[in-house]
Order: sequence, then C-alpha cells, then structure tokens
Amino acid sequence: MANTYSQIYVHIVFAVKGRQNLISVTWKDEVYKYITGIVTNKGQKLIAINGMPDHIHILVGF
Repeated sequence: MANTYSQIYVHIVFAVKGRQNLISVTWKDEVYKYITGIVTNKGQKLIAINGMPDHIHILVGF
C-alpha cells in the first residue's frame, strides 16, 4: 500500500508598526527564542527565523 506525504512551508513576515527600527540587537535573540517556543508548542516545525530591526522572517513547516 502506497503512502502519500505532503509538506507545506509558510513564510511569515512580522513588521513593526510604522516600520520603525524597534527590534534592538541587544534583545532580538530573546524575541526569536520566544517566537520559537510558540511555534514549537503549537506542534509545528520551525525551519528558520531571522530579521532586521523593523521586521522578522519566519519559515515554518506544517
């Protein structure tokens, strides 16, 4: 019996209100860890997370 598998990747971009540079270098790693915990607790696979001072990119595999 053949098995069928599927994988969906979603690219999510969060932008800071007004695209201001509010994500400080000193605590951006803490923000990434927090978002990683949320994605993991929802049972999804975080592929990558990174960003700039005004936005964050997240790649999630479902």
